Amino acid sequence: VQLQASGGGLVQPGGSLRLSCAASGFTLDEHAVGWFRQAPGKEREGISCSEKNDGDTYYADSVKGRFTISRDNAKNTVYLQMNSLKPEDTAVYYCGADLECTVVGDRVVPLYDSWGQGTLVTVSS
Repeated sequence: VQLQASGGGLVQPGGSLRLSCAASGFTLDEHAVGWFRQAPGKEREGISCSEKNDGDTYYADSVKGRFTISRDNAKNTVYLQMNSLKPEDTAVYYCGADLECTVVGDRVVPLYDSWGQGTLVTVSS
């Protein structure tokens, strides 16, 4: 079971990036898949999660309306489209998978059974 996030880079404020999460060894469609991030000196933050089998999707308030999670089952890949990026979005982004998303109130909890190496997103002018 392996997950690999990619697509990070340097982008100016207001710009966009699309991150990809590719899986090997298991089928993403049969799992909840989410994204979380960690900035230097800060706690891990859950930002989005998609339930399996085209179930519900969840977003942290900090990214709601700007980020979109989606799946391409044929490619066994999950994406995170990030628009209107802000400097505070700078972090290493990770994808994780589990049987279901963990949501407490309006908070997407970054709790996953499997996750892979992250990809760095830097938002700066």
